[in-house]
Order: sequence, then structure tokens, then C-alpha cells
Amino acid sequence: MTEQPDDTTRLLFARPWEFLKGCVRVSDLPADDTVEVAFAGRSNVGKSSLINALVGQRALARTSNTPGRTQELNLFAPQAGGIRIVDMPGYGFAKAPKPAVEKWNKLIHQFLRGRPNLRRVYVLVDARHGPKANDATVMNELDKAAVSYQVVLTKTDKLAEKDATAVIEATQKAIAKRPAAHPQIIVTSSEKGIGIDTLRHEIARIREGY
Repeated sequence: MTEQPDDTTRLLFARPWEFLKGCVRVSDLPADDTVEVAFAGRSNVGKSSLINALVGQRALARTSNTPGRTQELNLFAPQAGGIRIVDMPGYGFAKAPKPAVEKWNKLIHQFLRGRPNLRRVYVLVDARHGPKANDATVMNELDKAAVSYQVVLTKTDKLAEKDATAVIEATQKAIAKRPAAHPQIIVTSSEKGIGIDTLRHEIARIREGY
């Protein structure tokens, strides 16, 4: 379902967003006095492109042809304040030494379990492939930590309509019995702008405390 932007949503995304800082340790994070939403996903899921489309800025989040380049928790916020987006390190297929990958994974788990102001995690899943084992591992972690999360299918413009429908149904089935999963799946395409207003609306509602 596509949401039409209301005044709250328009105001939140009308002003420029800015990069706050990159954190390689949980202790580097700012005070937990501001609502946060996080974006998680496999290294090649198109996370940076989606964040850039969301805020309407082409280069806020760095995109790279090398999966796994994001090696820290990157924080972004609107000039209006009141909420932060946390871009989490990509998981799976990271072209990096094993110790570095283990370090990133530890950072992710510490963040998910120890951030009381984290209101929702958006778990990005490539619509061309559907949920993979790495996605299930992160969802398991979120379920255990009782952190609300919502699946966002990316790159849906790359699929025929019938294939997209099949992936949506399979993903819905995969999360149906998960305790911390939001029941609605958001279907997106950064390239075509599909689902961007819906995602903006969700984030604006979270900022307002809904």
C-alpha cells in the first residue's frame, strides 16, 4: 500500500539530512536520547542507494561497487532533528579478512542488543533472491532482542510482476511467526522511486511516537 505524504512526513524530508559520524565501537555512539531507526542488509542489497533515495540526496550515504565497504555504524539526521538513521555494516559477501568480518558482526550484535532508543530496524532483502540464511540470522537476533523490525524488499523493478508477487508471498510466509517482525512488507525500488513515500511515512510516524 502506498502512503501519500502528510505534512509531518513532508517536513521531515523537505530539509537536508547530514552525516553525523561513523562509529567503529558501540561506545562511539552519541547519547541514546534521540529516536533511531536502523537499516540492515546484505552487502549488495542496495542499502546506501535506498537511504539516498529516502532523503532525496544523491551522495549522503556512500555507495560502492565493492560489497562490504561500509565497515562502521554511520549515523545521519535531518536538520529538523528528532530522529537518526543508522546505516549498519552490510553482512554476507564482504570482501574483507575474516577477523574484520567478525568484528563487524560483533558490532552489529552489540548495537542491536544495547540501544534502548532503537525503535525499528529495516531489514533490506533483495527482491531478486528473497530472504537468505544471513537475513534469517539477523532476524533471529532481532527476535531474541525484542527489537521491532520490518522487511523492505529492494530492487523490485528488476522483476516481472508475477515474480515480484511470488517473492512477496514467500517473504510474508517467512516472517509470519516471527515475534518482532512488523506484518507489513515495504516493496521498494531506489531507481524507480517505488515505495519511498511509504518508507518515509513509516519513519515519520516512528519519530512522532506512533
